[in-house]
Amino acid sequence: MAGAGAAANGGRNKYAVLDRSEERQTDARTERRRRPLAPESERGRRERFVYACAVFASLNAVLLGYDVGVMSGAIIYMQKDLHITEFQQEILVGCLSVVSLLGSLSGGRTSDAIGRKWTMGLGAIVFQIGATIMTFAPSFTVLMIGRLLAGVGIGFGAMVSGVYIAEISPAGARGTLTSLPEICINFGILLGYVSNYAFSGLSEHINWRIMLGVGILPSVFIGFALFVIPESPRWLMMEKRVSEARAVLLQISESEAEAEERLAEIEEAAGLMKSMKSEDKEVWRELLNPSPAVRRMLYAGCGIQLFQQITGIDATVYYSPTIFKDAGIKSDQELLAATVAVGFTKTVFILVAIFLIDRVGRKPLLYVSTIGMTICLFLLGVALTLQNHAVGLMSPRVGIDLAIFAVCGNVAFFSIGMGPICWVLSSEVFPLRLRAQGSALGQVGGRVSSGLVSMSFLSMARAISVAGMFFVFAAISTISVLFVYFCVPETKGKTLEQIEMMFESGDEWGGGEIELEDTQHLIPSIKKSVPLG
Repeated sequence: MAGAGAAANGGRNKYAVLDRSEERQTDARTERRRRPLAPESERGRRERFVYACAVFASLNAVLLGYDVGVMSGAIIYMQKDLHITEFQQEILVGCLSVVSLLGSLSGGRTSDAIGRKWTMGLGAIVFQIGATIMTFAPSFTVLMIGRLLAGVGIGFGAMVSGVYIAEISPAGARGTLTSLPEICINFGILLGYVSNYAFSGLSEHINWRIMLGVGILPSVFIGFALFVIPESPRWLMMEKRVSEARAVLLQISESEAEAEERLAEIEEAAGLMKSMKSEDKEVWRELLNPSPAVRRMLYAGCGIQLFQQITGIDATVYYSPTIFKDAGIKSDQELLAATVAVGFTKTVFILVAIFLIDRVGRKPLLYVSTIGMTICLFLLGVALTLQNHAVGLMSPRVGIDLAIFAVCGNVAFFSIGMGPICWVLSSEVFPLRLRAQGSALGQVGGRVSSGLVSMSFLSMARAISVAGMFFVFAAISTISVLFVYFCVPETKGKTLEQIEMMFESGDEWGGGEIELEDTQHLIPSIKKSVPLG
């Protein structure tokens, strides 16, 4: 029946056929096109304003990225200064991911209570307090207290920034805009690596403190941003502040007609909440006892968060000095220089994803990403195995270069797909009534798995070797390819309300709408976007 319907509609995307509701939306768009648009200069100003709001909202992600990057190098000098053990090192590195889930969980409820943008501000304040405590910590215990507070603040910001950006973005640019937090994470990681390298020459008692203290600066800019960006129009509608929601939509839409159309869509979605009396406990009840449609949303939104982390990206970033030391690099300066190369590669390729995500779609990029990560993780395992167990078969320098190439390749493929699209999907797939808590639930899975990977990496590597760990990650990455095929739909170009109806229909779920062959045209696009030579 679905296939016949698609054929009858001239081969249109089957998920775009949304019965009478879509016909009304199509008629509204046709009517909007007939109405005069705002002058081109005015449309350009509004577009720049939307991008500015998305950038400011993404600054919270810089905090997370900087912490991840700077800790990989700072931990080397913390060990020497505070004499912490390997077990304490694992706890210190991994606890932030686990504790940040507390911020993510409470962030969903808080953002519904006080608004999206003020929740971002609260997260920045909590992070500042934690980072200050870490900077002046005289012992491991005090360091852990600051680390826990920083984790809670990061959880707040990471959860709500993606939701906020999705709710202010037009459908055609939502993929690009909601992937900005991933750009900021990568930029933060690069800043952390550069900070490690820049301050490594200072004394062991001072250098790591300065490295951590510099991380307070991005949160100061977040405070200024709160006076620039507007509140989410969808949250304002939830609070029945219709005139304010209309005013915000007029600021971020191409025309007054488009603003009214988006307002009507949001009002219709918000109307469902009124009839259900969507209190927080009822929302959680719906998530924990889901309907088939909500279950599909949870598979896609939470599953992508899980696979993003269990494929080992945080272990690769946090412990890159350990990986390169196992590959044969000896000096601390050379180790930190190699990590800067990793951070630079990760940042460059996230820019490639930004150019492609709204052009080719989410699913083709996820195929390229997961398959490429699988190959690079396996190659890294092979390089470390040969370097440690096949001495004489190749030059030590070749083994080091191969390991650096594999690590850079892994983070590059991660940045093309799994990194940014995780943020995009987790903020797209849930309807308005479930969006904050659903995104928070996805963050829980991602943060817990990230913490488990980070806190067990050194111990597991001692048991099965560093190379063995990357063979395990390569196997998990292979499974993620199947997950993308069966559980992730294509959401490119659809409004948030259309995506909700797509999950409600659920016809022919399981990867049929995007075939693996569709990714072949990506290779020329990537070559054009980034010089490979």
